[in-house]
Amino acid sequence: MLFSWRGGPGAASFLLSLLLLTSWEAGSGQVHYSVPEEAKHGTFVGRIAQDLGLELAELVPRQFRVVSKDREDLLEVNLQNGILFVNSRIDREALCGRSAECSIHLEVIVDRPLQVFHVEVEVKDINDNPPVFPEAKKRIIIAESRPPETRFPLDGASDADTGVNSALTYRIDPNDYFALGTQNNREQTSSLSLVLRKSLDREQIQEHSLLLTANDGGKPEMTGTVQLLIAVLDVNDNAPEFDQFIYKVTVFENAFNGTLVINLNATDLDEGTNGDIIYSFRRPVSPAVLNAFTINPNSGEIRTKGKLDFEEKKLYEISVEAIDKGNIAMAGHCTILVEVLDVNDNIPQITITSLSLPVQEDAQVGTVIALISVSDRDSGANGQVTCSLTAHVPFKLVSTFKNYYSLVLDSALDRESVSDYTLVVTARDGGSPSLWATASVSVEVADVNDNAPAFAQPEYTVFVRENNPPGCHIFTVSARDADARENARVSYSLVERRVGERALSSYVSVHAESGKVYALQPLDHEELELLQFQVSARDAGVPPLGSNVTLQVFVLDENDNAPALLPLPGARGGAGAVSELVWRSVGAGHVVAKVRAVDADSGYNAWLSYELQPAAGGARSPFRVALYTGEISTTRSLDEADSPRQRLLVLVKDHGEPALTATATVLLSLVESGQAPKASSRALAGAAGAEAALVDVNVYLIVAICAVSSLLVLTLLLYTALRCSAPPTEGACGPGKPTLVCSSAVGSWSYSQQRRQRVCSGEGAPKTDLMAFSPSLPPCLSSAEGTGEREADLERLKEVSSYL
Repeated sequence: MLFSWRGGPGAASFLLSLLLLTSWEAGSGQVHYSVPEEAKHGTFVGRIAQDLGLELAELVPRQFRVVSKDREDLLEVNLQNGILFVNSRIDREALCGRSAECSIHLEVIVDRPLQVFHVEVEVKDINDNPPVFPEAKKRIIIAESRPPETRFPLDGASDADTGVNSALTYRIDPNDYFALGTQNNREQTSSLSLVLRKSLDREQIQEHSLLLTANDGGKPEMTGTVQLLIAVLDVNDNAPEFDQFIYKVTVFENAFNGTLVINLNATDLDEGTNGDIIYSFRRPVSPAVLNAFTINPNSGEIRTKGKLDFEEKKLYEISVEAIDKGNIAMAGHCTILVEVLDVNDNIPQITITSLSLPVQEDAQVGTVIALISVSDRDSGANGQVTCSLTAHVPFKLVSTFKNYYSLVLDSALDRESVSDYTLVVTARDGGSPSLWATASVSVEVADVNDNAPAFAQPEYTVFVRENNPPGCHIFTVSARDADARENARVSYSLVERRVGERALSSYVSVHAESGKVYALQPLDHEELELLQFQVSARDAGVPPLGSNVTLQVFVLDENDNAPALLPLPGARGGAGAVSELVWRSVGAGHVVAKVRAVDADSGYNAWLSYELQPAAGGARSPFRVALYTGEISTTRSLDEADSPRQRLLVLVKDHGEPALTATATVLLSLVESGQAPKASSRALAGAAGAEAALVDVNVYLIVAICAVSSLLVLTLLLYTALRCSAPPTEGACGPGKPTLVCSSAVGSWSYSQQRRQRVCSGEGAPKTDLMAFSPSLPPCLSSAEGTGEREADLERLKEVSSYL
């Protein structure tokens, strides 16, 4: 191995010894070399090609190359001669530090065939680093009271080399007071210390200056030094002392800034500056103590600083030291435990969770509405919280755990009475004075379908004139549902039934939404006087609820029927023409004929009157007609001048508005007396019998009519009394008495089927629309005429009786 070394005459022998150390292991395929650190560029390391058994001529063809695992530029191979040499500076301390062994590992790779060889190059240490102390000057302060053999530790030097090159020995300048001492320990390391040989006297020597030298074991050896400056201090042999080692004090958390917590007092037996004391917090000081308290360095007073908070920190531990002003300061220590006392300075906190809203109005008692928790950061009685709820509400608070409550339903709800509640929860602590907090909870009551639609009245009376147009609006029903939304949406319908042989829905209909009642067809008073039916109102709830109301529809009469003429029994001619025989010998006032007519209407619309139309040419007729009976009688005695054939036109008129009329033609034949005597005798006898029978029938008919009329009036009076809540006063609406008109001057009859109404006019007693007319018995006519007329009257009265 080629090696270069700067040094004395022994360099050649040292190089030869290093070359002899080069070896390789053929069996394992690993070659081992060694080289000293700091070798120059080109220093021979070994014949690597030869040692690996490779021919020089095949290095290039087989692509001979060296790969280093550490640094590739430290070593290199000359491919011409196969020699491994140093390429750059090798610093063992930089490469391996203080490791006992230091090697560079190489991999030699050749191709065709591929072979890999491992080469290890050991780097040998040389003594190229001197011992180094941590600092050039070391200051040591020693009190003059220190006894001999006192040791003062020193920091030793360090050497970056290894082995004998780093083995250090120390020496100190000769002196009478100090010596070096070393102590070996179990870890085979030594500690360096300065040993005091004799007592110091500061008055003689105030400072000692010594040079400490460190030598390593290298060849040549290298050294390092440090200047020791030893200052001798005056003796301060008494430390400050406190009365107690631990002090315990209390302070309220609301104490003002600057409140005195404790006044410390430490004593020092020394005199002068050695007895002057400075107080301070012993380091390290926690930020909590620094932010909360201050200490006076001269008096030892500890006062509050800023605001204390019991809820954040309940106890402070403060370490205080008292240091005197001696040359060598001595300190005394104590600990102050500051307990912070609670005051009631935190209001309770209310938290409301798990709201179950809205609440169904049919919710069961005990249903949980919300969960409420309360808290108070204070302690003791100041942190004990009680909860209360707004009074007179159907809710209550139930304690489930400490400071936990449930808001539950206490009584049944009714949304129609109260639709929502605003509850105020109050939390109050037990402090003095107590603090409280409130929280509002809005509870909405959700509707359920528990109210059926209701009508203002159970029954309504409606009056409708007959002959109304189809589809006309006759009444509006309205029901109110106390529920809300869908539960209050009301729909109307008819309660179907049969009216005679027809369905009710063929007469009327009701609008499902508005409740308007319509007549689907013209009503006929003569066919249907009273239409009574029910309307049902149902809401849209689930399940739906409903109610019914009764409507009584009275059909009022209209004058829509003209008088109808009735044929006379035994008379010749039709219903509109009557032929009668009249004796010329009859006197004035003799009834010669009677015009009979009926009106299908009722009341005044059926009250008929008769008028005789003037004769043609303005001739005065010897006949007249009764205004209400239709009887035709003579106004004077007949004579020969009168025409034997008289043609009379009788106008029959009702009392409606407008009045309707019918015209009857009466043909009278004047005959001389003595003609047809037999017929006259028979007619007279028959008339007498018929008159007696007719009188009896008329009496019974009048009694029946009056009885039925009275019953009807009583019924109407009872109905009116139920409808009127207040007693009638003068001029107010009240029931009237029926008026029965019986006159012998009338011959036609009429009965009003219209029901009586309340009339509020204030101008007199109310009127009734009931009129009864009694036919009179006319004087005797010829037997045939009289018998026929009375038989016809009897039949007509039977029909009226059955009708009533």
